[in-house]
Amino acid sequence: MSELTFYTHPMSRGRVVRWMLEEVGIAYSVKAMEFGPEMKTEDYLAINPMGKVPAIKHGNTVVTEVAAICAYLADQFPDKKLSPSPQSPERGVYYRWLFFMAGPFEMATSAMTYDWKIDSSNAQAVGCGQVEDSINTLEKALTENAYICGDQFTAADILVSSYLWWETMQKNIPPNEVFKQYIERMESRPAAKRANELDDELAKHLKPVTA
Repeated sequence: MSELTFYTHPMSRGRVVRWMLEEVGIAYSVKAMEFGPEMKTEDYLAINPMGKVPAIKHGNTVVTEVAAICAYLADQFPDKKLSPSPQSPERGVYYRWLFFMAGPFEMATSAMTYDWKIDSSNAQAVGCGQVEDSINTLEKALTENAYICGDQFTAADILVSSYLWWETMQKNIPPNEVFKQYIERMESRPAAKRANELDDELAKHLKPVTA
């Protein structure tokens, strides 16, 4: 098995990838990166030219972007059953929600956070459309099923619940009982608890993050 290196900071989206790695249950090494100059060094820019975390290097393969990393790991370790089989109808649903969270949902919640002007005059031109539509669409999906893809926990649930937890904790989206119950179910998974413990411990050894 190829060695996997995980580049992260515990106060970043790296926490999502950490959870995914713990669900996969493989050995990996961690390269903790401080925000600032360390992420802009020549060595790290060779990994991610954006100079951001998270990223993974698996053998000779480098993957950046949270949704891409989660999808890649699910495919690399199919025995963990973290994605529907390629032949199943749920595979399309799985792709839908991975890209929905990385695209429309993150754009919509960023618009809410930073007061971007998205209204009836320009909603058709932006990826998230009307901001409230992204929130309502996700709520409807989580009302209908135990998991975002139906009856199976997948990597998409890691992405969905992590993003919902962050936006709820930051009060970027209004309180929502459907989201609250879903987050609590997902966060109760042993791998989620292990991941949080590991990142909380790592955070003690890095510089505090300042605004």
